[in-house]
Amino acid sequence: MQFQYKIRPPETVRTTIQLPASKSISNRALILNALSLSSAPIKNLSDCDDTKVLIDAFNSDSNLFDIKAAGTAMRFLTAFLAGMEGEWIIMGTKRMHQRPIHPLVETLSALGAEIEYLEKEGFPPLKIKGKKLKGGEVYLSGNISSQFISALLMVAPLMEKGLIMHIEKEIVSKPYIDLTIGMMAKCGVHAKWEGNDITVKPQRYKAVDMVVESDWTAASYWYEIASLLPGSEIKLLGVNKESMQGDSNVTNLFNDLGVTTEFTSDGIIIRNQKKRAKKFFHNFINEPDLAQTFAATCCFKNVPFLFSGIQSLKIKETDRVQALINELKKLGYILIENEIGMLEWDGERCTPEKEPAIDTYDDHRMAMSFAPGAIANQSIIINDPDVVFKSYPKFWEDLKHAGFVIEERK
Repeated sequence: MQFQYKIRPPETVRTTIQLPASKSISNRALILNALSLSSAPIKNLSDCDDTKVLIDAFNSDSNLFDIKAAGTAMRFLTAFLAGMEGEWIIMGTKRMHQRPIHPLVETLSALGAEIEYLEKEGFPPLKIKGKKLKGGEVYLSGNISSQFISALLMVAPLMEKGLIMHIEKEIVSKPYIDLTIGMMAKCGVHAKWEGNDITVKPQRYKAVDMVVESDWTAASYWYEIASLLPGSEIKLLGVNKESMQGDSNVTNLFNDLGVTTEFTSDGIIIRNQKKRAKKFFHNFINEPDLAQTFAATCCFKNVPFLFSGIQSLKIKETDRVQALINELKKLGYILIENEIGMLEWDGERCTPEKEPAIDTYDDHRMAMSFAPGAIANQSIIINDPDVVFKSYPKFWEDLKHAGFVIEERK
């Protein structure tokens, strides 16, 4: 029988939470640390599953790497190993073998890499014959995963000719590319970004001390709780105003859904206020990982919405757009995918299931964005709740600390 959590909310939340370290920063830090041949430990490294598989890969004596469901690790390691002498095999879960990687593989091949698909053309698992890459000039679509671009940028300075990348079409998740370039700069490597062209000349990384800040995407679930629960006041530790994380925009976006943000010396204090938009409009092209949080929050607050820029959600851990449509319908909300990259709820309702159980699709963000639904529905059941280990291992523990009652069911 399926493992479940039944979650019941407190009357209000007034608590302090130490947010988890950013997995986006942690994963980039591990690659850059290896490329700079640094022996210094990275401070405040994430303990999430995605980061653990990268740590295991770097500590392994094997040439076979199982990165499980970690999409970032698959992309970053593919580029990293392509430039490292040796023969490597990289594989993952069944879902990982359904997530396309051909744009990255084809680009690396054009730069001199030798990569072979071991099963279905265009998808993992991969066999990589690592060697020094020639580099050169490539064209890459910007409307696919930004991780492909980040993976190439981090290994670019080690290529014989460096890299000139021409990015075509609108760039998805641009702040994640900014984050990569910013972290490279801290390690002494400079990239020149003009218009849609990024140039990285051959350079050497320098070893630097790295400290990982807390995760703004994880903060979004606490914003959702604060938005739904009158009287809430939550202190979130470890995030800062000057963050390079694109999802720090959550502070502005939740203003329209009744949450204020006060910055402090060690984090932020968020508070519920009696304010909400009549309809919520946003293009999530720069913050696609926030889309599930806002879809759930808007429905639970009865605020119709129109989202655009969410095309990358269809190739994440699951098809997140379809998952949202399926699971919010169980709770009585009819969402419409108008076209690829757009999702709307116009206020249409249906009869909710008597005791709906939310499927999580091996997707951590489905579990965390729906858990606060306990507030709007008196309780909520989450199937396979352990998926949160991918990015926020202590999520359920933190909810209990905040006063939520969590009952295990099998």
